[in-house]
Amino acid sequence: MSSPEKIVIATRESRLALWQAEHVRSLLQALYPACAVELMGMTTRGDQILDRPLSKVGGKGLFVKELETALLDGSAHIAVHSMKDVPMELGEDFTLVAIGPREVPQDAFVSNKYASLDDMPPGTIVGTSSLRREAQLHARYPYLGVTPLRGNLDTRLRKLDSGEYDAIILAAAGLTRLGLKDRIRAVIPAEDSLPAAGQGALGIEALAARKDVAEWLAPLNDPVTAACVRAERAVSRALGGSCEVPLGAYAVPHDAGCDQLWLRGFVASPDGARMATAEFAGSAAEPEALGLKLAAELRAQGADDILACLAK
Repeated sequence: MSSPEKIVIATRESRLALWQAEHVRSLLQALYPACAVELMGMTTRGDQILDRPLSKVGGKGLFVKELETALLDGSAHIAVHSMKDVPMELGEDFTLVAIGPREVPQDAFVSNKYASLDDMPPGTIVGTSSLRREAQLHARYPYLGVTPLRGNLDTRLRKLDSGEYDAIILAAAGLTRLGLKDRIRAVIPAEDSLPAAGQGALGIEALAARKDVAEWLAPLNDPVTAACVRAERAVSRALGGSCEVPLGAYAVPHDAGCDQLWLRGFVASPDGARMATAEFAGSAAEPEALGLKLAAELRAQGADDILACLAK
């Protein structure tokens, strides 16, 4: 394999997205010291539409479409994404060439007033951008008010600090990566708030036809994280997972050799009143099969009825 002379990374221009792209650039520069690695910042529709929930305006795919256009027209070689923002079905022109090691995958409780969700009294307001989090909050804390929260990470923190919310729920990974770990009052256990498929992992997308780009990026792939994320995404894909579906899927190695995965998942109504949950262990060598098995069990518990109600 010949070393690349230049790699252009398409990225959103939010602070977290730029951190992620800079992180991948540093890894590539260490791999290929003679290569010029450049960032191409772009504003996506998902960044522009801030007055409506993502589930109402097209889902998280709005964060990747413009970046994929840059791949198609040749102005960029790769795009860096938070894996939880990557649509479950990629277009035939695109592929994920690497999934990097995972940061803390759980949700984080952030508040200036309270130490945890358990400390919040009835009627206090929690902000979240996610139907998945909303459903789990309603199920576990039916006495709390849950209000939509949009904007990039800094905007969300600013809204909390201005008193619009008593607490907000964010991905712990983003706060950690931006040096804001001290804002986390508590990391919420997966048992209480199951993460989204791919949460905490970075994915690198390229054109499926660019085998050379896939070879350049292969050293950045983390096999264990990739297997976990593939299992999680298989659950979500099988059930039509998107911003419009309150669905969580979370896999971890189940043995010291990482030959087995333990996968948990759920589908719920947004109000948390109906919830199907399941968990299985299975081979890390066949993560999609494990995901499909769990999706089938969720269906056996009534997931299709829950999804049908969501579609009305």
